[in-house]
Amino acid sequence: MATKIRLQRHGKKGKPLYYIVVADSRAPRDGRFIERVGTYNPNTNPATIDINFDKTLEWVNSGAQPTDTCRAILSYKGVLYRKHLQGGVAKGAFTEEQAAEKFQAWLDQKEGKITGKKDNLSTAKADARKAALAAEAKKKEDRAAAIAAKNTPVAEETEEVADEATPAEDAATEETEGATEAPAATEE
Repeated sequence: MATKIRLQRHGKKGKPLYYIVVADSRAPRDGRFIERVGTYNPNTNPATIDINFDKTLEWVNSGAQPTDTCRAILSYKGVLYRKHLQGGVAKGAFTEEQAAEKFQAWLDQKEGKITGKKDNLSTAKADARKAALAAEAKKKEDRAAAIAAKNTPVAEETEEVADEATPAEDAATEETEGATEAPAATEE
């Protein structure tokens, strides 16, 4: 019986949650499985992966073949690296203690990368929020200034219009008075 380590889809439409299972290769994707060894949630950033490391390593050592996606997940969690180190111990390349030290150093480095990514995401989110608040405050100030400018010149314009209308009316009245006087003067 060919066993596969693969994903079994669960969750809502658009919000998948996967179980990492060991199943017969002939079984349907969401059908019968031998053992559930973990979960994978791609909806979070970074993706949440919970696996039973020892059980998964045992299945990989006994010949279960991971699918491409599961291979990437197992590599990310270090299961395949641990298997590689165990192969080196079996060949006599190094001791079990050296393999454990190498694996622990790899885990520390990986944890540092994950922590750095989480920190960068949180700071980027905070910076984006501050920038949005600053942009909103600037827009609010511009809008308030525009409203103030709109309301203030209206009062000044009416005074200017009244001041401008008075000399224009005076000139118009003078012209009409002059026009009425002029024809009278020519007739005499």
